[in-house]
Amino acid sequence: MDEETDKERDERLEKLWNTLDSGGDGQIDIKGLKKGLKKMDHPLKNADALLHDVLNAVDTSGDGHIQYNEFKVFVEHTEKELRQLFERIDRDHNGQLDKDELKSAFRRAGLAISSAKLDQFFNEVDVNHDGVISFDEWRDFLLFIPAGTPNLRAVLSYYTSTATVNPEGDVHINDSLQGLGYFVAGGVAGMVSRTATAPLDRLKVYLIAQTGTKAAAAEAAKEGAPIQAIKHIGQPLIDATKELWKAGGIRSLFAGNGLNVVKVMPESAIKFGAYEASKRALARLEGHQDPKHLHPASQFLAGGVGGVVSQCVVYPLDTLKFRMQCETVSGGLHGNALIRSTAAKMLSSPSGMLSYYRGLGMGLAGMFPYSAIDLFIFENFKRLLVARKARIHRCHESDVPIGNFATGAVGALSGAVSATVVYPLNVLRTRLQAQGTVLHPPTYSGIVDVTRKTLKGEGVVGLFRGVTPNLLKVAPAVSISYVVYENAKAFMGLQ
Repeated sequence: MDEETDKERDERLEKLWNTLDSGGDGQIDIKGLKKGLKKMDHPLKNADALLHDVLNAVDTSGDGHIQYNEFKVFVEHTEKELRQLFERIDRDHNGQLDKDELKSAFRRAGLAISSAKLDQFFNEVDVNHDGVISFDEWRDFLLFIPAGTPNLRAVLSYYTSTATVNPEGDVHINDSLQGLGYFVAGGVAGMVSRTATAPLDRLKVYLIAQTGTKAAAAEAAKEGAPIQAIKHIGQPLIDATKELWKAGGIRSLFAGNGLNVVKVMPESAIKFGAYEASKRALARLEGHQDPKHLHPASQFLAGGVGGVVSQCVVYPLDTLKFRMQCETVSGGLHGNALIRSTAAKMLSSPSGMLSYYRGLGMGLAGMFPYSAIDLFIFENFKRLLVARKARIHRCHESDVPIGNFATGAVGALSGAVSATVVYPLNVLRTRLQAQGTVLHPPTYSGIVDVTRKTLKGEGVVGLFRGVTPNLLKVAPAVSISYVVYENAKAFMGLQ
């Protein structure tokens, strides 16, 4: 393409000025600049914060208005700098940029940019979509970049400021669609993981509800027989499995799973939705807009908030599930009949609807640290793995694939640690929920009462009754949940 003559450039600048100065006033203020950019359909038209930077860069007199001479000086200087930058990127000197040249230029500048973001930037600048960026396209897109000497870091910052704003001035136009996608992904992950580990959950609840004689392993340990104690470690699990099988076969091992499946989708959606909303709110409080770079304390708090909000919503279903599992006996009701009978019994109790919320305080006290620790460990360990692989492969972190094994392993670790820390609170909460049932006849007046009776009757060991099947459940459950969730997001094209 032939070089533009001085006359052609002057004519182009005058035409551009007349478009911006739509009122013909001979000067442009911030409102006029925004109006002119809207008329041009320029990417800056809704980037209000960046518009003020542009005005300050062009308005050398500082009177709050842009005159033509100021405009011309700014444009001519910026075009010259953009030309030099363009030519440095254009390694084969063919007068156009392709994606490989841009990618190499960002890498040489020490800037990590994901393939997805590079594609978005390229498609935005390549107006005629011919697969290359001409200088005219490069110049027109970056003409108002408010940097004295534009470089790739300034270009990336400029693009980021314009790309997050849609034509109506709203940030993240597809938030609602993404929210629905995360809802579905979380629901599918929860249902698969809960169903796969339902028998272990059933064993955990059964063992927690037992308040009889102490486990043989604990007795042997107290009597100074460690070998016998080790031999008896798995005996409660074996005995519980036999009893549950005798009570109803395979259906007994899956008692309550229907309620789990019913509650898991809204629980996952609310938990992750509240978590993400909390991160965005805390990012604003910290003075920035990036929830991926929160202070560790803020990230921990966001995880706890997500868990607490979801727990409040699904708690009645949890209580119904626990009580239903504790009412499952040989020759008794099963399935929907058991659900209806248990629900009616709870409603007819003196507490009425409040019986569905027994132990809520204990549940929230346990859920906050559980959710906070789980999400905190998972996100930070995953971030460390991603950062390490990105350094090894010299690419952006968004382009680093994390395999299912690594995702599952990190999820198992985060779930196991968080579940162990809060397990005593889980035991006390479950006993409050299950009190007065066939498997757990004792009743309590509240949190203090159940704690006192548990410690008096079983000691500290009682606070960890059922911890083995719980950990055996948590590790695969969280692993499956995160693996399915990550794959579901990938399938739906979510980040």
